[in-house]
Amino acid sequence: MKTRAAVMWEAGKSWEIVDLELDPPKAGEVQIKFVASGMCHSDDHLRTGDLPSRYPIVGGHEGAGIVEAVGDGVFDIAVGDHVVCSFLPTCGKCRWCSTGHQNLCDMGALLLEGCLPDTTFRFHSGEQDVSGMCMLGTFSERAVVSRNSVVKIDDDLPLEKAALVGCGVPTGWGSAVYAAEVKPGETVVIFGVGGIGINSVQGAKHAGARHIIAVDPVEFKRVKALEFGATHAVATGEEAIALAYEVTNGVGADSAIVTVGVVASKVVEDAFNSTRKLGTTVVVGLGNMMENTIQLNGDVLTLYQKTVKGSLFGNSNPMHDIKNILSLYRDGLYKLDELVTKTYSLDDINQGYEDMAAGENLRGVILYS
Repeated sequence: MKTRAAVMWEAGKSWEIVDLELDPPKAGEVQIKFVASGMCHSDDHLRTGDLPSRYPIVGGHEGAGIVEAVGDGVFDIAVGDHVVCSFLPTCGKCRWCSTGHQNLCDMGALLLEGCLPDTTFRFHSGEQDVSGMCMLGTFSERAVVSRNSVVKIDDDLPLEKAALVGCGVPTGWGSAVYAAEVKPGETVVIFGVGGIGINSVQGAKHAGARHIIAVDPVEFKRVKALEFGATHAVATGEEAIALAYEVTNGVGADSAIVTVGVVASKVVEDAFNSTRKLGTTVVVGLGNMMENTIQLNGDVLTLYQKTVKGSLFGNSNPMHDIKNILSLYRDGLYKLDELVTKTYSLDDINQGYEDMAAGENLRGVILYS
Protein backbone atom coordinates (compact mmCIF):
# COMPACT_ATOMS: atom_id res chain seq x y z
CA MET A 1 0.00 0.00 0.00
CA LYS A 2 0.93 3.67 -0.19
CA THR A 3 1.85 5.83 2.79
CA ARG A 4 2.76 9.51 3.14
CA ALA A 5 5.98 10.03 5.01
CA ALA A 6 8.65 12.59 5.89
CA VAL A 7 11.94 11.47 4.33
CA MET A 8 15.46 12.75 4.82
CA TRP A 9 17.27 11.97 1.58
CA GLU A 10 20.69 13.00 2.85
CA ALA A 11 22.28 14.88 5.72
CA GLY A 12 21.91 18.63 5.53
CA LYS A 13 18.56 18.57 3.75
CA SER A 14 15.08 19.37 5.04
CA TRP A 15 12.34 16.80 5.51
CA GLU A 16 10.43 16.08 2.32
CA ILE A 17 6.86 14.76 2.34
CA VAL A 18 6.50 11.98 -0.23
CA ASP A 19 4.39 8.93 -1.04
CA LEU A 20 6.16 5.64 -0.38
CA GLU A 21 5.29 2.00 -0.99
CA LEU A 22 4.88 -0.02 2.19
CA ASP A 23 5.30 -3.79 2.28
CA PRO A 24 2.84 -5.88 4.30
CA PRO A 25 4.09 -7.40 7.57
CA LYS A 26 6.13 -10.57 7.40
CA ALA A 27 6.73 -13.06 10.20
CA GLY A 28 7.21 -11.36 13.54
CA GLU A 29 6.06 -7.95 12.30
CA VAL A 30 3.06 -5.67 12.76
CA GLN A 31 1.57 -2.92 10.63
CA ILE A 32 0.58 0.22 12.50
CA LYS A 33 -1.59 3.18 11.49
CA PHE A 34 -0.12 6.00 13.51
CA VAL A 35 -2.27 8.52 15.33
CA ALA A 36 0.60 10.65 16.59
CA SER A 37 4.38 11.00 16.58
CA GLY A 38 6.58 13.02 18.90
CA MET A 39 9.23 15.26 17.36
CA CYS A 40 12.42 14.35 19.22
CA HIS A 41 15.74 16.17 18.88
CA SER A 42 17.40 12.89 17.90
CA ASP A 43 15.62 13.04 14.54
CA ASP A 44 17.17 16.45 13.92
CA HIS A 45 20.57 14.81 14.36
CA LEU A 46 19.78 13.05 11.07
CA ARG A 47 19.64 16.46 9.41
CA THR A 48 22.87 17.70 10.95
CA GLY A 49 24.69 14.43 10.34
CA ASP A 50 25.59 14.03 14.01
CA LEU A 51 23.98 10.58 13.81
CA PRO A 52 25.41 8.94 10.69
CA SER A 53 22.54 6.85 9.37
CA ARG A 54 21.47 4.98 6.28
CA TYR A 55 19.89 7.53 3.94
CA PRO A 56 17.27 7.93 2.66
CA ILE A 57 15.41 7.49 5.91
CA VAL A 58 11.89 7.99 7.22
CA GLY A 59 12.25 9.91 10.46
CA GLY A 60 10.43 9.50 13.73
CA HIS A 61 10.83 7.11 16.63
CA GLU A 62 8.12 8.26 19.07
CA GLY A 63 4.87 6.88 17.75
CA ALA A 64 1.53 5.55 18.93
CA GLY A 65 -1.26 4.09 16.85
CA ILE A 66 -3.55 1.18 16.07
CA VAL A 67 -2.51 -2.21 14.72
CA GLU A 68 -3.91 -2.89 11.24
CA ALA A 69 -2.27 -6.25 10.46
CA VAL A 70 0.10 -8.80 11.99
CA GLY A 71 2.51 -11.25 10.46
CA ASP A 72 2.96 -14.94 11.15
CA GLY A 73 4.06 -15.83 14.65
CA VAL A 74 2.69 -12.70 16.31
CA PHE A 75 0.37 -14.12 18.96
CA ASP A 76 0.22 -11.40 21.64
CA ILE A 77 -0.64 -8.39 19.46
CA ALA A 78 -3.88 -8.31 17.48
CA VAL A 79 -5.57 -6.13 14.89
CA GLY A 80 -7.23 -3.21 16.64
CA ASP A 81 -4.80 -3.09 19.56
CA HIS A 82 -3.54 0.30 20.68
CA VAL A 83 0.25 0.38 20.85
CA VAL A 84 3.25 2.56 21.59
CA CYS A 85 6.49 2.01 19.70
CA SER A 86 9.65 1.74 21.74
CA PHE A 87 12.60 3.22 19.88
CA LEU A 88 14.63 0.35 21.34
CA PRO A 89 13.57 -3.16 20.31
CA THR A 90 13.77 -5.84 22.98
CA CYS A 91 14.25 -9.51 22.17
CA GLY A 92 13.86 -10.72 25.76
CA LYS A 93 16.54 -13.38 25.23
CA CYS A 94 19.97 -11.79 24.91
CA ARG A 95 22.33 -11.31 27.84
CA TRP A 96 21.15 -7.76 28.40
CA CYS A 97 17.40 -8.39 28.28
CA SER A 98 17.69 -11.47 30.46
CA THR A 99 19.57 -9.52 33.15
CA GLY A 100 17.14 -6.60 33.31
CA HIS A 101 18.82 -4.26 30.82
CA GLN A 102 16.32 -4.24 27.95
CA ASN A 103 17.56 -0.80 26.90
CA LEU A 104 20.84 -2.45 25.85
CA CYS A 105 19.26 -5.29 23.86
CA ASP A 106 21.53 -6.59 21.12
CA MET A 107 18.80 -5.84 18.58
CA GLY A 108 19.52 -2.16 19.10
CA ALA A 109 22.89 -2.46 17.40
CA LEU A 110 21.27 -1.74 14.03
CA LEU A 111 19.15 1.24 15.05
CA LEU A 112 20.92 3.55 12.61
CA GLU A 113 20.88 0.98 9.81
CA GLY A 114 17.10 1.12 9.75
CA CYS A 115 16.15 -2.55 9.70
CA LEU A 116 16.88 -5.77 11.55
CA PRO A 117 19.33 -8.38 10.21
CA ASP A 118 17.99 -11.07 7.89
CA THR A 119 15.10 -8.84 6.81
CA THR A 120 14.53 -6.27 4.08
CA PHE A 121 13.37 -2.69 4.21
CA ARG A 122 9.61 -2.13 4.30
CA PHE A 123 9.57 1.41 2.87
CA HIS A 124 10.32 1.90 -0.83
CA SER A 125 10.48 4.79 -3.26
CA GLY A 126 10.24 3.13 -6.63
CA GLU A 127 13.21 0.77 -6.78
CA GLN A 128 14.99 2.48 -3.90
CA ASP A 129 14.79 1.11 -0.35
CA VAL A 130 14.11 3.63 2.41
CA SER A 131 15.13 2.90 6.00
CA GLY A 132 13.26 3.88 9.16
CA MET A 133 14.61 5.82 12.11
CA CYS A 134 15.31 3.32 14.90
CA MET A 135 13.78 0.63 12.65
CA LEU A 136 10.44 2.45 13.00
CA GLY A 137 9.80 5.57 10.91
CA THR A 138 6.92 7.14 12.82
CA PHE A 139 6.98 10.21 10.56
CA SER A 140 4.79 8.12 8.27
CA GLU A 141 1.06 7.55 8.29
CA ARG A 142 1.76 3.82 8.47
CA ALA A 143 4.76 1.62 9.15
CA VAL A 144 5.63 -2.06 9.42
CA VAL A 145 7.83 -2.76 12.43
CA SER A 146 9.15 -5.63 14.49
CA ARG A 147 6.90 -7.04 17.19
CA ASN A 148 9.87 -6.45 19.49
CA SER A 149 9.44 -2.68 19.07
CA VAL A 150 5.78 -2.61 20.11
CA VAL A 151 4.16 -2.22 23.54
CA LYS A 152 0.41 -2.83 23.84
CA ILE A 153 -1.39 -0.25 25.98
CA ASP A 154 -4.93 0.18 27.29
CA ASP A 155 -7.45 1.52 24.80
CA ASP A 156 -8.59 4.39 27.02
CA LEU A 157 -5.20 6.12 27.02
CA PRO A 158 -4.92 9.07 24.57
CA LEU A 159 -2.56 8.01 21.81
CA GLU A 160 -1.47 11.57 21.06
CA LYS A 161 0.02 11.73 24.57
CA ALA A 162 1.12 8.10 24.82
CA ALA A 163 3.37 8.57 21.78
CA LEU A 164 5.82 10.54 23.91
CA VAL A 165 6.44 7.56 26.18
CA GLY A 166 8.28 5.76 23.38
CA CYS A 167 11.47 7.77 23.93
CA GLY A 168 11.73 11.18 25.59
CA VAL A 169 9.62 10.57 28.68
CA PRO A 170 11.28 7.37 29.96
CA THR A 171 14.69 8.65 28.90
CA GLY A 172 14.35 11.75 31.05
CA TRP A 173 12.46 10.15 33.94
CA GLY A 174 14.79 7.16 34.10
CA SER A 175 17.91 9.31 33.94
CA ALA A 176 16.98 10.64 37.37
CA VAL A 177 15.22 7.64 38.92
CA TYR A 178 17.47 4.87 37.59
CA ALA A 179 20.72 6.28 36.21
CA ALA A 180 21.38 9.04 38.77
CA GLU A 181 19.65 7.01 41.50
CA VAL A 182 18.21 10.17 43.05
CA LYS A 183 17.18 9.69 46.67
CA PRO A 184 14.85 11.69 48.94
CA GLY A 185 16.43 14.91 50.15
CA GLU A 186 19.14 15.07 47.49
CA THR A 187 20.18 17.92 45.21
CA VAL A 188 20.09 17.42 41.44
CA VAL A 189 21.20 19.74 38.61
CA ILE A 190 19.63 19.18 35.18
CA PHE A 191 21.40 20.78 32.23
CA GLY A 192 18.95 21.34 29.36
CA VAL A 193 15.17 21.53 29.75
CA GLY A 194 13.82 20.19 26.46
CA GLY A 195 11.76 17.10 25.79
CA ILE A 196 14.11 14.93 27.85
CA GLY A 197 15.27 17.36 30.52
CA ILE A 198 11.74 18.32 31.53
CA ASN A 199 11.10 14.65 32.25
CA SER A 200 14.33 14.44 34.24
CA VAL A 201 12.78 17.18 36.37
CA GLN A 202 9.67 15.04 36.84
CA GLY A 203 11.79 11.99 37.65
CA ALA A 204 13.86 13.85 40.24
CA LYS A 205 10.67 15.15 41.85
CA HIS A 206 9.18 11.64 41.98
CA ALA A 207 12.37 10.34 43.55
CA GLY A 208 12.08 12.90 46.34
CA ALA A 209 14.86 15.38 45.52
CA ARG A 210 14.92 18.39 47.81
CA HIS A 211 16.60 20.76 45.38
CA ILE A 212 16.10 20.43 41.60
CA ILE A 213 18.13 23.03 39.71
CA ALA A 214 17.16 23.36 36.04
CA VAL A 215 19.63 25.00 33.65
CA ASP A 216 18.60 26.42 30.28
CA PRO A 217 19.34 29.67 28.44
CA VAL A 218 15.73 29.91 27.22
CA GLU A 219 13.43 31.71 29.65
CA PHE A 220 10.33 29.83 28.45
CA LYS A 221 11.96 26.53 29.38
CA ARG A 222 13.08 27.79 32.77
CA VAL A 223 9.50 28.83 33.54
CA LYS A 224 8.23 25.42 32.45
CA ALA A 225 10.83 23.65 34.57
CA LEU A 226 9.46 25.37 37.66
CA GLU A 227 5.94 24.32 36.69
CA PHE A 228 7.06 20.69 36.39
CA GLY A 229 8.75 20.54 39.77
CA ALA A 230 12.12 22.29 39.63
CA THR A 231 12.90 24.33 42.74
CA HIS A 232 15.33 26.63 40.95
CA ALA A 233 15.93 27.61 37.32
CA VAL A 234 19.01 29.40 36.00
CA ALA A 235 20.39 30.33 32.61
CA THR A 236 24.04 29.29 32.77
CA GLY A 237 26.30 26.55 34.03
CA GLU A 238 28.21 29.02 36.16
CA GLU A 239 25.00 30.03 37.95
CA ALA A 240 24.09 26.40 38.43
CA ILE A 241 27.45 25.51 39.98
CA ALA A 242 27.28 28.43 42.41
CA LEU A 243 23.68 27.61 43.37
CA ALA A 244 24.42 23.90 43.83
CA TYR A 245 27.08 24.73 46.42
CA GLU A 246 24.96 27.46 48.02
CA VAL A 247 21.91 25.27 48.73
CA THR A 248 24.10 22.42 50.04
CA ASN A 249 26.24 24.54 52.36
CA GLY A 250 29.31 24.12 50.20
CA VAL A 251 29.02 20.38 49.60
CA GLY A 252 27.79 20.31 45.98
CA ALA A 253 25.00 18.50 44.15
CA ASP A 254 24.55 14.79 44.62
CA SER A 255 24.08 14.33 40.88
CA ALA A 256 23.95 16.22 37.61
CA ILE A 257 22.14 15.13 34.45
CA VAL A 258 23.13 16.38 30.99
CA THR A 259 20.12 16.45 28.67
CA VAL A 260 21.04 19.25 26.27
CA GLY A 261 20.19 18.82 22.61
CA VAL A 262 23.82 18.77 21.47
CA VAL A 263 26.40 17.67 24.02
CA ALA A 264 29.69 19.56 24.10
CA SER A 265 32.63 19.39 26.47
CA LYS A 266 31.76 22.60 28.34
CA VAL A 267 28.32 21.49 29.53
CA VAL A 268 29.64 18.13 30.75
CA GLU A 269 32.45 19.93 32.57
CA ASP A 270 29.95 22.26 34.25
CA ALA A 271 27.80 19.32 35.29
CA PHE A 272 30.84 17.50 36.65
CA ASN A 273 31.98 20.57 38.59
CA SER A 274 28.55 21.07 40.15
CA THR A 275 28.69 17.71 41.96
CA ARG A 276 30.13 16.82 45.36
CA LYS A 277 32.66 14.19 46.36
CA LEU A 278 31.26 10.80 45.27
CA GLY A 279 28.88 12.73 43.02
CA THR A 280 27.47 11.32 39.79
CA THR A 281 27.22 12.97 36.37
CA VAL A 282 24.85 11.28 33.92
CA VAL A 283 25.26 12.08 30.21
CA VAL A 284 22.02 11.52 28.29
CA GLY A 285 22.19 13.90 25.31
CA LEU A 286 23.99 13.24 22.05
CA GLY A 287 26.62 15.11 20.10
CA ASN A 288 28.65 14.51 16.97
CA MET A 289 29.52 10.80 16.99
CA MET A 290 32.74 11.55 15.12
CA GLU A 291 34.07 13.85 17.87
CA ASN A 292 35.19 13.43 21.48
CA THR A 293 32.75 15.57 23.46
CA ILE A 294 33.95 15.03 27.04
CA GLN A 295 37.15 16.42 28.57
CA LEU A 296 37.45 16.49 32.36
CA ASN A 297 40.07 17.01 35.05
CA GLY A 298 41.27 13.51 35.85
CA ASP A 299 42.73 14.53 39.22
CA VAL A 300 39.34 15.81 40.42
CA LEU A 301 37.73 12.63 39.13
CA THR A 302 40.17 10.51 41.12
CA LEU A 303 40.62 12.54 44.30
CA TYR A 304 36.90 13.23 44.73
CA GLN A 305 35.88 9.74 43.58
CA LYS A 306 33.33 11.15 41.19
CA THR A 307 31.44 9.08 38.62
CA VAL A 308 30.62 9.99 35.02
CA LYS A 309 28.28 7.61 33.22
CA GLY A 310 26.20 7.37 30.10
CA SER A 311 22.51 6.50 30.06
CA LEU A 312 20.50 5.08 27.17
CA PHE A 313 16.71 5.38 27.45
CA GLY A 314 17.27 6.45 31.06
CA ASN A 315 18.34 2.89 31.94
CA SER A 316 14.64 2.03 31.58
CA ASN A 317 13.21 -1.31 30.50
CA PRO A 318 10.79 -0.49 27.65
CA MET A 319 8.35 -3.32 28.16
CA HIS A 320 7.87 -2.34 31.82
CA ASP A 321 8.53 1.37 32.07
CA ILE A 322 6.37 2.52 29.16
CA LYS A 323 3.33 0.97 30.84
CA ASN A 324 4.48 2.07 34.29
CA ILE A 325 4.71 5.74 33.34
CA LEU A 326 1.36 5.59 31.55
CA SER A 327 -0.18 4.19 34.73
CA LEU A 328 1.30 7.11 36.68
CA TYR A 329 -0.24 9.45 34.12
CA ARG A 330 -3.65 7.81 34.42
CA ASP A 331 -3.52 8.26 38.20
CA GLY A 332 -2.66 11.94 37.89
CA LEU A 333 0.92 11.45 39.07
CA TYR A 334 2.69 12.28 35.80
CA LYS A 335 2.34 15.26 33.47
CA LEU A 336 2.00 14.24 29.83
CA ASP A 337 -0.67 16.65 28.59
CA GLU A 338 1.45 19.61 29.65
CA LEU A 339 4.48 18.34 27.73
CA VAL A 340 2.85 18.97 24.35
CA THR A 341 3.50 22.61 23.52
CA LYS A 342 2.15 22.51 19.98
CA THR A 343 0.76 20.02 17.46
CA TYR A 344 1.53 19.91 13.73
CA SER A 345 0.41 18.18 10.59
CA LEU A 346 2.96 16.04 8.76
CA ASP A 347 3.24 18.78 6.13
CA ASP A 348 4.41 21.22 8.83
CA ILE A 349 7.25 19.05 10.13
CA ASN A 350 10.02 21.46 9.09
CA GLN A 351 8.25 24.31 10.88
CA GLY A 352 8.04 22.09 13.95
CA TYR A 353 11.77 21.58 13.98
CA GLU A 354 12.37 25.29 13.44
CA ASP A 355 10.21 25.94 16.51
CA MET A 356 12.23 23.38 18.47
CA ALA A 357 15.51 25.02 17.46
CA ALA A 358 14.10 28.40 18.52
CA GLY A 359 13.34 27.03 21.99
CA GLU A 360 9.58 27.43 21.61
CA ASN A 361 8.56 23.83 22.34
CA LEU A 362 9.00 21.33 25.11
CA ARG A 363 7.65 18.77 22.68
CA GLY A 364 5.99 19.17 19.32
CA VAL A 365 3.68 16.37 18.22
CA ILE A 366 2.58 15.40 14.71
CA LEU A 367 -1.08 14.38 14.51
CA TYR A 368 -2.33 12.22 11.66
CA SER A 369 -5.90 12.49 10.37
